[in-house]
Amino acid sequence: MLYLSEADNWNRKPNSQSTYLNPRSSTSSPPKEATMRKRTLYVWGVAILCFVVLMIVTPAIPQSQEYHNFADQREFFGIPNTLNVISNFPFLVIGVIGLVLCFYKNYFKFSLQGELWGWTCFFIGVAAVGVGSSYYHLDPNDARLVWDRLPMTIAFTSIMAIFIIERIDEQKGTISIIPLLLAGVVSILYWRFFDDLRPYAVVQFVPCIVIPLMAILLPPMYTHSTYWLWAAGFYLLAKVEEAEDKVIYKWTHHIVSGHTLKHLCAAMVPVFLTLMLAKRTTETNRISLLKTWKVSWTKVNENGTRVESGEYVYTSVQSEDSH
Repeated sequence: MLYLSEADNWNRKPNSQSTYLNPRSSTSSPPKEATMRKRTLYVWGVAILCFVVLMIVTPAIPQSQEYHNFADQREFFGIPNTLNVISNFPFLVIGVIGLVLCFYKNYFKFSLQGELWGWTCFFIGVAAVGVGSSYYHLDPNDARLVWDRLPMTIAFTSIMAIFIIERIDEQKGTISIIPLLLAGVVSILYWRFFDDLRPYAVVQFVPCIVIPLMAILLPPMYTHSTYWLWAAGFYLLAKVEEAEDKVIYKWTHHIVSGHTLKHLCAAMVPVFLTLMLAKRTTETNRISLLKTWKVSWTKVNENGTRVESGEYVYTSVQSEDSH
């Protein structure tokens, strides 16, 4: 098997004006392209059909006004709902840092143009969450909640596009950035004008299911793929803390509420993804996490001994190729 280093990819640019090169690009026969096009249309058709059926068979979900009644409503230094407001500050910090690093000497070593656009939208969304959510918590109501949820949909949909770019197809993923962002915006507008949260729920929760599955099942383009699962775990924890806002506030003897902890845990998602971008390199031997886990489990069964490390090591594969 032929492995290309990052330098090789950059040296094989088609012209001097091109900055990014798809290391997975290859010539495809017209029949294969036609098949992939039909498959893409089929997937989109099934997705749209499922959404239409969902909207038909399920009742509308209005926004409960009880949602705005958070457990911790204390005021410090003249700031209403102080802890729920200032706990959004980490979003702003990590969003700005990630956005700067996206354009600082290609610090994240993006190899695809679509990646730059996708991650730029993601970090803009994260930074905007810090502003929008703080604005909402100063005076919680439906009108301000729009500016809390809108940046989150930008982050969610950007991540979906990034996964398509990195693990399925660069061109399809890049093209999907704008439609996915528009879908997120439309879901917010639909809720605001029709008081129905169903489209927004789809935009928020589908990525929560699809992204961990894609991270496990699809071969990664880069190393440190497990960081996706850490991010997903922290987001799941944040949703639990949000649901148990008042319970946690009571358990902590009114020190901190579940919603405040939700903000802090949710902020760990972009933290882990930024660390992943900083640490990762191009994966020379693309194996999905599921296959990696299967190999490790097989080794335990065959040897009958305790494995010292749970991480899959590629040295055995590379040494075989070297011979």
